[in-house]
Amino acid sequence: MESVTLEIKGMSCGHCVAAVKRAIEGLPGVGGAEVTLDPPRAKVSYDPAEVTPQALAKAVEEEGYSSYPAA
Repeated sequence: MESVTLEIKGMSCGHCVAAVKRAIEGLPGVGGAEVTLDPPRAKVSYDPAEVTPQALAKAVEEEGYSSYPAA
């Protein structure tokens, strides 16, 4: 397993956090996600053989939030 932190823009409440967490954890190869509102980010453990950070960001964007790997 590897881990990545995604910066997320557009979250404003607990519902947003839950939606992002559900979207990320719904992908195959994701071991788990810790999503926080302050700071707005997701720390994700994943299997790089099954999912990429780009796919994680896309799942977040499909929920209506912008996302990119943290620097």
